[in-house]
Amino acid sequence: MEKRGSNAGSFRRASIKRTTSGSLKAQKAWIEKTFQKRECIQIFPSKEPNRCSCGQVVNQHVAIIPGATTRAAEEAGQIAQVAAPKERWSVLKHTQATPTDAYGIMELQGGGHVNKAMYIRVAYDSKPDNLLHMMVKDWQLDLPTLLISVHGGLQNFDLLPKLKQVFGKGLIQAAVTTGAWILTGGVSTGVIRHVGDALKDHSSKSRGKVCAIGIAPWGIVENREDLIGRDVTRPYQTMSNPMSKLSVLNNSHSHFILADNGTHGKYGAEVRLRRQLEKHISLQKINTRLGQGVPLVCLILEGGPNVISIVLESLREDPPVPVVVCDGSGRASDIISFAHRYSEDDG
Repeated sequence: MEKRGSNAGSFRRASIKRTTSGSLKAQKAWIEKTFQKRECIQIFPSKEPNRCSCGQVVNQHVAIIPGATTRAAEEAGQIAQVAAPKERWSVLKHTQATPTDAYGIMELQGGGHVNKAMYIRVAYDSKPDNLLHMMVKDWQLDLPTLLISVHGGLQNFDLLPKLKQVFGKGLIQAAVTTGAWILTGGVSTGVIRHVGDALKDHSSKSRGKVCAIGIAPWGIVENREDLIGRDVTRPYQTMSNPMSKLSVLNNSHSHFILADNGTHGKYGAEVRLRRQLEKHISLQKINTRLGQGVPLVCLILEGGPNVISIVLESLREDPPVPVVVCDGSGRASDIISFAHRYSEDDG
């Protein structure tokens, strides 16, 4: 009897293992069926010599004109610089969508310790409901009770120590006490660097994990080749190269969604995807009895003209998205603060 019981226990354990393995396999298949990457499939003339309009150098272009050799494609690209193109390069016409080839866990090297973050490369037009499903099922995130969307300058800027402390402490405290998700641009420059510093300071004091999700364009990520692989764990170096025009991912984030529209070295692929994802998350019901969705707050630090546009879009939403502006951080934030301070209550 005892022996039979032991075998039954072993059988149950084996069944559980097979079921878990089967569900992981099914999830992997779902990810590759649902999410795609985008690659430019035609060398298209640009203003820069020997560079395709997608931003990639001609001799490093992954795909070439159908039927042409690599050398022929190079020459075609060089000749094409002279002739004025009859049409503009576009994602829909000149890129091809294929199943994503980069997702899993990255081990972010640098900063004194290794921080692990989950990541995925997705097409710029991925559906927000699919992304949220993946975040909840595959990344096993609980729906947030607050969504803090941080925007600001992309170029590095300094903050007064007191303001930096107030910003960091307030952001982390809001996230920890409410179970919020912090959404940023993901790369380690500008405003995102300051968010990363706040996250690092919090992490060093071991006061619980903060969910910080970076949504960045795949094409501007330094060392992105290291992330290619399906359901993999890969080391990722976050030390930036001063000679490179690309940007490294910030090593204090917990998750990354890398939006791909087939371009290299250009921002923009992430804008629509991030906006739609934030909107979709905000519509999720966290209190079914009250019919309450997830509150979305826009947090502004420094920034340029694009930040003023983001503030305007946020306030035009229905219902309007509350905007918190850090006065004293410079540029767009100070302009908005000044305008708000001296405007009438009715605008």
